[in-house]
Amino acid sequence: MSADYTPATIADVRRLRDTLDQQGKKLVFTNGCFDLLHAGHVRYLEQARALGDAMVVALNSDDSVRQLKGPDRPLNSENDRAEVMAALRAVDAVVVFGDERATSLIEAIQPHVYAKGGDYTVESLNREERDALEKVGAEIRILPLVPGRSTTRTINKMTAGDASAADDDSLRIAVLGSGAGSNLSAIVAAIAAGKLRAKIVAAITDQADSGFRQIARDAGVPALYVDGGANPRRLSDAAQKEIFEHLERARADVVVLAGFMRILKEPVISGYSGRIVNVHPSLLPKHKGANAPQMAIDEGELESGCTVHLVTAEIDAGRILAQAKVPVRIGDTAGKLHARIKVEEHKLLPQVLNEWRERGLPVRGGKAAS
Repeated sequence: MSADYTPATIADVRRLRDTLDQQGKKLVFTNGCFDLLHAGHVRYLEQARALGDAMVVALNSDDSVRQLKGPDRPLNSENDRAEVMAALRAVDAVVVFGDERATSLIEAIQPHVYAKGGDYTVESLNREERDALEKVGAEIRILPLVPGRSTTRTINKMTAGDASAADDDSLRIAVLGSGAGSNLSAIVAAIAAGKLRAKIVAAITDQADSGFRQIARDAGVPALYVDGGANPRRLSDAAQKEIFEHLERARADVVVLAGFMRILKEPVISGYSGRIVNVHPSLLPKHKGANAPQMAIDEGELESGCTVHLVTAEIDAGRILAQAKVPVRIGDTAGKLHARIKVEEHKLLPQVLNEWRERGLPVRGGKAAS
């Protein structure tokens, strides 16, 4: 193939689709980063091509990959990825797109069949992309994965023995947040002051313009946005999967919920069992759920505080790791009380994280570090 290979345009692909349509044939469409091709990709693409009469692959541009997967990706440029992809016998055309999602591309091309790998379900597809597919009448087909083959697994194997990739004995922390990011700031400050032996490998938020995300950027931490879906309290299946993939790519030891306002479910809960920690503004088991400071005031409590605890499928019910008390004062509002609680949170959370190994808590691989 020529070194100056040029990907197809949207107009090229639409002409291919219309020609097939006139002949009573089908165009298959799939999309992804395809950053490091492996046997799983090749077998998947062969299966997808068999669903129709021609197949187009849409590749995320380099900027798009960085938005989706963090600043260390892609490993290969969009032109290189497109050239390699186009050389595969299952692929009839390759188009590069710059958005994070393929929504506008789906609407423009109007494929007959849309294929996706078995790490997705129809429900966990991105909501906008799924709506676009339904709008153009595309048939959605989920194809089985090839066990043991994934780009993340390959990259982790490549870096596992690389001393330069290891962070000595630093705890690899991924932080999830939705708001102002004060606990993230406390973690950043504790690391900078040498009070917390850790590295923040990812900061993930469901609010694109949050203070949390700006704090991460200012600290030089990968700041990743995940669209959580329409329900402000619950993550969509697509968002749950996307967060899990970010955590896996970052090789996180511990996941820290720092003002993250949505409920985590599978696959994160089981994949990081015993390694997800939350800070809650009450002395658990009292006052679970939202509005805990107001609950303490309403019930006439003399003291409240904060709790650092492990996260399980049951809300605010995991093992308590540490607590700090704060007096409830006459005339307190929820805001005033919560502000004093946050002062203690900012001390307690970094302290627990710094003692993670000493407490015998698990890290990546399921075992406590030595």
